[in-house]
Amino acid sequence: MSHNTAEKWDAKYAQATLQTSANPCFVLKEHSRLLPFNGQALDLACGLGGNARFLAQCGLKTHAWDISDNALTVLNNYASLNHLAITPLITDLQQMILPYQQFDVIVVSRYLDRSQFKAIEGALKPKGLLFYQTFLAPVQENAPQNPDFYIQPNEFNQAWSNLKTLVYGEGWLPSENATDSNDGDAPKQRYAWYVGCKR
Repeated sequence: MSHNTAEKWDAKYAQATLQTSANPCFVLKEHSRLLPFNGQALDLACGLGGNARFLAQCGLKTHAWDISDNALTVLNNYASLNHLAITPLITDLQQMILPYQQFDVIVVSRYLDRSQFKAIEGALKPKGLLFYQTFLAPVQENAPQNPDFYIQPNEFNQAWSNLKTLVYGEGWLPSENATDSNDGDAPKQRYAWYVGCKR
């Protein structure tokens, strides 16, 4: 399972270079004012690390975890060239054990594994922030076809018992492959997004 998963994502990022677009997710960029001025951050299932790059540029020591060696190689080269405090780690997210109360900020975008919710909550320090954005049910044509990868309406608000909801939203956003331009014709996908603070 994990070997096939690694192969799949390595194939996706096989052509990625330093010029390949890697942007922070909407919820992080839109609510960056909530970020602390320093501390430890984690970009979970980071891909090319659009969130990690943004977090490091905001002054956070950032850990970036993903199963794709190809994606992390590009991210590591980007961090080195731009002198960003990013520590990539290749990891099978289904096998990992998250460290307890380690992070001031955790960001997850376009990745959903409900079995990890409790561990993600536990990995936050008290007053730590969780930024989470993923596909909103029902299944969409231009997004994953597995219904397990979709959050249900309002599910985020009920999932995090020890977090105080700061932000919750649902709606259409440009797909991850869309550029930063204000192109009204850019493909869009339905997302839910959430920011919570550990009590």
